[in-house]
Amino acid sequence: MTIKEQILQLRDELNKHNYNYYVLDNPTISDYEFDLKLKQLIALEQQHPEYFDVNSPSQRVGGEITKNFETLVHEHRMYSLDNSYSKEDLLDWETRIKKLVDGNLEFTCELKYDGASISLTYENGLFVKAVTRGDGVQGDNVTANVKTIKSVPLQLQGDFPEKFDIRGEIVLPFEGFHKMNEERIEIGEEPYRNPRNTASGSLKLQDSSEVAKRPLECLLYSIVGNNLNIKTQFEGLEKARSWGFKVPQAAKLVHSIDGVLEFINYWDEHRHALPYETDGVVIKVNNLQQQEELGYTAKAPRWAIAYKFKAEQVSTRLNEITYQVGRTGAITPVANLEPVELAGTTVKRASLHNADQIEKLDIRVGDEVFVEKGGEIIPKIIAVDLSKRPANSVPTQYITNCPECHTQLVRTEGEAQHYCPNYNGCKPQIIGRIQHFISRKAMDIEGLGGETVALLVNEGLIQDYSDLYELTKEQVIPLERMAEKSAENLIKGIELSKEVPF
Repeated sequence: MTIKEQILQLRDELNKHNYNYYVLDNPTISDYEFDLKLKQLIALEQQHPEYFDVNSPSQRVGGEITKNFETLVHEHRMYSLDNSYSKEDLLDWETRIKKLVDGNLEFTCELKYDGASISLTYENGLFVKAVTRGDGVQGDNVTANVKTIKSVPLQLQGDFPEKFDIRGEIVLPFEGFHKMNEERIEIGEEPYRNPRNTASGSLKLQDSSEVAKRPLECLLYSIVGNNLNIKTQFEGLEKARSWGFKVPQAAKLVHSIDGVLEFINYWDEHRHALPYETDGVVIKVNNLQQQEELGYTAKAPRWAIAYKFKAEQVSTRLNEITYQVGRTGAITPVANLEPVELAGTTVKRASLHNADQIEKLDIRVGDEVFVEKGGEIIPKIIAVDLSKRPANSVPTQYITNCPECHTQLVRTEGEAQHYCPNYNGCKPQIIGRIQHFISRKAMDIEGLGGETVALLVNEGLIQDYSDLYELTKEQVIPLERMAEKSAENLIKGIELSKEVPF
């Protein structure tokens, strides 16, 4: 087998394994075997640059830097959708469109995933470009970043049109979002607010290798172009799936508005079991000929409508307000609640943001409060049930001193947050800064996680990240859960980290 044949075979194998893993969710080889094949391909491509291919699986690891994202005009405009919030709205919509078209109406129902809208272009089965929705007429060219998303096929399979665009949503699954936030909290960073904003922000990162580290997915829902030989929306979804795209299985073809309402009722109840954030259902007239007859308003297609799920809220008792100190000294108040079920999870804490928010809603310990989980992962208190306020209730007095080091807090005029100014003596700030330093430098020191850093600071062994390099094995062995071998590994790991460039 020639070098070129080896490269082509490896690309083909890796594309298939990517598809099995990220689209079908059915891996056929281990991660280790996949990595070996990928390393083999990268080595061959580096030795033989004449066989470079922009759509090789090796290009998914990223590395391309984009300083300014080029603005591109969409060949086919990306419209927004009209929203509906009730059964009556949907029935009114059906009545309107029935007057405008002949024949029976069928509908495709699809879940409305909450992410970043994207348009992908394919020519001769190859991925050519990815453009954000922007204002619908033009968007940003984010091709280098989208190429790193493993569920986006770089090469199609089967019988596909010569050229087309396919629209979809870039989403961040809950599991990946929580993992990213755990890592951020451990290094004293503010957690990301919600998966949608995080997915959207990821597309505009300058370094595509950073995007490659994020577990983003791309869910597709609409093919646009000329001479597609597709007669219905549902057929389009099935064809896209057969070409290698990740098309959600939840989509359903129904034959009446009653079927639409059944679909909505089912998913309003079951959506919390999904791995992604959803905020509604999109209903489309299935027949593409009828879609053409119905046309568009200035903003949206007449043949489609979005039904938005209501943000869920419950009431529960506020037992205590506690305060956290971040790496920068910022103080965040936290509501500790009587545990309550909300949107499929047990909620024990809610964000209170700052002193202004507490004062504005007049939130007090002992209150019955309404908690909402909309697009945010961390629930928030939206109101107080004053009818249930205890007679002995007293207004909340925001703390004046740091809960950790007891230094008097400061608040700069015009700023929402209070800060602890004790930069060198407040332990959560010291721990947070050291953890942030370790993470930023990607030092990856064995045994030096968040708990160990906290132990070292609390025992007075380190005050600053430079102190790490003065540590000895004898100093760390007496620490809790630290045996001789782990102490040895820790000191060796710190020594090796000196080679990590600044």
